[in-house]
Amino acid sequence: MSAPAPPLSAALTSLRENIRYDLPASLVVFLVAVPLSLGIAVASDAPLTAGLIAAAVGGIVAGALGGSALQVSGPAAGLTVIVADLVNRFGWGVTCAITVAAGLLQIVFGFTKVGRAALAISPAVVHGMLAGIGVTIVLGQLHVVLGGEQQDDALANVLALPGQLISAHGPATMLGLAVIAILLAWPRLPKATPAWIKGIPAPLLAVVALTVVAVVLALPVVRVEVGGSVLDAISLPILPTSEIGGVIVGVFTVAIIASIESLLSAVAVERMRPGTPSTNLDRELVGQGAGNTLSGLLGGLPITGVIVRSSTNAAAGARSRVSAILHGVWIVVFSVALLGLVEQIPMAVLAGLLVHIGAKLVNVGHMRELHRHGEFPVYVVTILGVVFIDLLTGVLIGLGLALLMVLRRVVWASIEVQEPRSEGGTWHVVVEGALCFLSVPRLSRRLAQIPEGADVVVDLVTDYLDHAAYDHLSEWEERHRLAGGTVRIDEVGTMGLVARRESTAGGPGDRRPGPVPRFLSPWSVWQAQHDATYGQGWGHGHSEDDGHEHSDDADPILTGLREYHRRAAGLVAPYLSDLADGQAPHAWFLTCSDSRVVPNVITSSGPGDLFTVRNVGNLAPVGGGADDSVGATVEYALDTLHVPTMVVCGHSGCGAMQAVSREVDADTSLGRWLGGAAESTSRNRGGHPVGEHARAGGWGDVDQLAMVNVAVQLDRLARHPGVAAAVDEGRVRLVGLFFDIATARMYVLDGDRFVPASTDRLGAGASSTPAEPTTTAFPVADPDGART
Repeated sequence: MSAPAPPLSAALTSLRENIRYDLPASLVVFLVAVPLSLGIAVASDAPLTAGLIAAAVGGIVAGALGGSALQVSGPAAGLTVIVADLVNRFGWGVTCAITVAAGLLQIVFGFTKVGRAALAISPAVVHGMLAGIGVTIVLGQLHVVLGGEQQDDALANVLALPGQLISAHGPATMLGLAVIAILLAWPRLPKATPAWIKGIPAPLLAVVALTVVAVVLALPVVRVEVGGSVLDAISLPILPTSEIGGVIVGVFTVAIIASIESLLSAVAVERMRPGTPSTNLDRELVGQGAGNTLSGLLGGLPITGVIVRSSTNAAAGARSRVSAILHGVWIVVFSVALLGLVEQIPMAVLAGLLVHIGAKLVNVGHMRELHRHGEFPVYVVTILGVVFIDLLTGVLIGLGLALLMVLRRVVWASIEVQEPRSEGGTWHVVVEGALCFLSVPRLSRRLAQIPEGADVVVDLVTDYLDHAAYDHLSEWEERHRLAGGTVRIDEVGTMGLVARRESTAGGPGDRRPGPVPRFLSPWSVWQAQHDATYGQGWGHGHSEDDGHEHSDDADPILTGLREYHRRAAGLVAPYLSDLADGQAPHAWFLTCSDSRVVPNVITSSGPGDLFTVRNVGNLAPVGGGADDSVGATVEYALDTLHVPTMVVCGHSGCGAMQAVSREVDADTSLGRWLGGAAESTSRNRGGHPVGEHARAGGWGDVDQLAMVNVAVQLDRLARHPGVAAAVDEGRVRLVGLFFDIATARMYVLDGDRFVPASTDRLGAGASSTPAEPTTTAFPVADPDGART
């Protein structure tokens, strides 16, 4: 056995393997980074050379030291508002000192391993902050695009914009609008467009093309003023002599915002390329901090991980951090040798680029997502705070509102009283959420609306019920009963009156299970729970669902149907709507008709996942004749649905296997059907390996036969011509399962034995036919303490 390659040798080997991907990717990122860096420097009121210095340092230093393989760092739009404010308040030299201090603070963050903590900040606040920055950039740069000058603040920009629109004229406006048009149109090129044309970065194309137009036509527009070479611009930062408190706030603001943006970008890029090495978030903070420290010392802008450049890097095919480092090298070469070209770029062109960048920070997809999760108010408040006050205040306001909304969800309950549709009908009280002492006054007001003597159903959909709310609801219930009314507590949540009473009735040694969701509970549990507590039939009585009175006595099906429509139909409807035009199940699932085996529960599946076939004994007679029902499902699953998996699932205590052991009369329908299990019985008696392992594991005779029966039915499936061909071609795999009812645990057939599905050591045999058993052997022992 050869010794492992030394680290240096391994690194050189990796470099040789990846350079053919990283080199072209670095050139693409370089071409995108140059115009973006210049534009961000303009928006930050910083020297243009500061943008190029930051881009070079971000690529080389953060790229080499950071914890993300594909992230590309540089000056970012997310910091433009902060930097512009710092430059206006303290001057450029002190701003560079703030960047150095923020970098050192980021290094401290990394070494103290707080990287993951930054991800705990509400996405609504982060997206709101970025959107607020985007709005601020757009409001300011629109004036430049329209041939004017941006105002001092966002409100002034808004007030001046109508006049600017009326007076818009001149070549600057045409150049700025042309940039925006190119950036919007480029991603929408026809599919027939050659790939090499689509591969040209849109920002580079827009800036170069319109700069050439301005030069050729000698347009009278304001152009970029670099103010000297990059080497001349390198200077040490200036230490502050006043307003130390404001400087400290600036340091923490830059460090925190830059860290959050970098970490979020790193996580996003990692998701873009499956198989990319996982990001070390703490190392990423150290790399970003080192980059900011050096960038500030050299007179550059603050840097962060930038999603635009990083996503471009990933899309261009980069394999390692070498791409980011090389892109920084190309920027150094450009900055030293070709800086004169930069001074030909019209300011309106960079302004148009910034307007597009700012607009993209306002992401409609994020708005929809946050609206679905009820966090849109946090997003809006953060935007308004960032735009019309300042970034730090806006973020703090957003965080405060997010915390208040979380607190409200935790301690606030929704309480709704529904009047009956007809006189003398049943009143409904729906309580959802966490019912605690803060909600007792509202609960009291709502319950006071119900007249004495009325029939009342209380739907208690609670996951928390504190003592104050418990006492109040119990006392009201008793008073209402004494006044001649009826009260039925319908508990849907995991904690309510019944649960509280049961939890206190048994004493400290009582270990009875707590409430479970109704979709996991038999009718006999949740429809009878109220009866066990109050002495009357819970789930019985009157219903107002259709305006008529119903009696649910001895009719659990109708009660279950009404429960489905009240609780589940609305939740499952979107999924069923998507499936209305057809199905594409993931598995053909053959199991026993036994009522205790519920396929969707034991597989955690939902509508559209399983093509289920059930019969007595989970038999697979696929030969034809009287057994065509099962064969038809096999052929339909293979030829029409193209399922990738076929499952046979047996279970413990199987009545069919017990009947086979008793040799049922062959003249009955059941006897003729169970003749299909004769092969299983014969092979079990002959010492089938599955049965032998089951016997050694302590399973009873009936369960041994049930396990052998699963293996035999899989054999029969494997001999079906269509199944055999699909298995040989790798289109289908066969899986055997066994459900132990007493412990509610699943076992998977792995070669010639069943192993717990909870183990993480399942081998290839778990997904192959037992006709070709694997040699992998696992002990039939459940680490969670199930029966062996």
